Amino acid sequence: MTASIHPLPRRAEPSLQPMMALVADGMNSVNAVILDKMQSRIPLIPALAGHLIAGGGKRLRPMLTLAAGSLLGYGGARHFKLAAAVEFIHTATLLHDDVVDGSDMRRGKKAANIVFGNPATVLVGDFLFSRSFELMVEDGSIKVLRILSGASAIIAEGEVDQLVAQRQIETSEERYLSIINAKTAALFAAACRIAAVVAERSDGDELALDAYGRNLGIAFQLADDAIDYDSNAAEMGKDQGDDFREGKMTLPVILAYARGSAEEREFWRDAIAGDCNSDEDLARAIALIDRHQTVHATRERARHYARRAIDAIAAFPASAAKAAMIEAAEFAVARRF
Repeated sequence: MTASIHPLPRRAEPSLQPMMALVADGMNSVNAVILDKMQSRIPLIPALAGHLIAGGGKRLRPMLTLAAGSLLGYGGARHFKLAAAVEFIHTATLLHDDVVDGSDMRRGKKAANIVFGNPATVLVGDFLFSRSFELMVEDGSIKVLRILSGASAIIAEGEVDQLVAQRQIETSEERYLSIINAKTAALFAAACRIAAVVAERSDGDELALDAYGRNLGIAFQLADDAIDYDSNAAEMGKDQGDDFREGKMTLPVILAYARGSAEEREFWRDAIAGDCNSDEDLARAIALIDRHQTVHATRERARHYARRAIDAIAAFPASAAKAAMIEAAEFAVARRF
């Protein structure tokens, strides 16, 4: 039996505000755990971790853990530490990513690796990973540990796969989707799924929330990759064209290469190989992407996955939590930052 696909709600300006309001009290508890667990007798550790953690991120992943708990009517406190563990996993991956990518900006300010150096950034990322596992062990659930540790391994595999695919112009759309399913969607899925474990709900509820998070994560990353060619640095909080200069094969480029003329494809081969990465080359890349409407196509694919996310929670009764999770899916697609 095929589930119906629920259309995205029609809102002029989708927002995370409903979810933020829903989980505000719980996030205060999560933030208290984060602040406590990022402390160390080594002053550099909280200084570097705080540089990123206090940098204005959406904290969407831990909010999803709390929102999913609310959707299930969970009234306990176990998920606060687990939501903090989810945020530590995410923050650790960001720190490592910025070193791998040589990023200059993150969330509108200098990236931690620029301020503190690569070695310290990598090691503090390791520290945060370790803290996340301490929080999982404190919870005491082997099932939760299996879900979050499994997601951590999958994320690492996805990052390595992306590194291998970097500057490989023949990267297919199928492989690209496999990469983002691992490096981004796996943690979204785990963040949602653990709420069902904590709430002691059925395997069916677990799988429904896993599907919601996974599809939302894919939609979120597709939108992120569109944003790199469709927004300015002030909106993004990072330099426009970072993906282009790093030779990352994201969907706007994959589609532009597939749809391009022989001359255009030669440009893309040179650009992704690293031979064309000036501001003028970036301008040409954006012009080609505009010509073939591949940002639009990428956002359309993001909408498809957002609809799948919404459909995954269709069986849950109407509630403020469900409405907030639906709007979060719409926001993931429509955002420009």
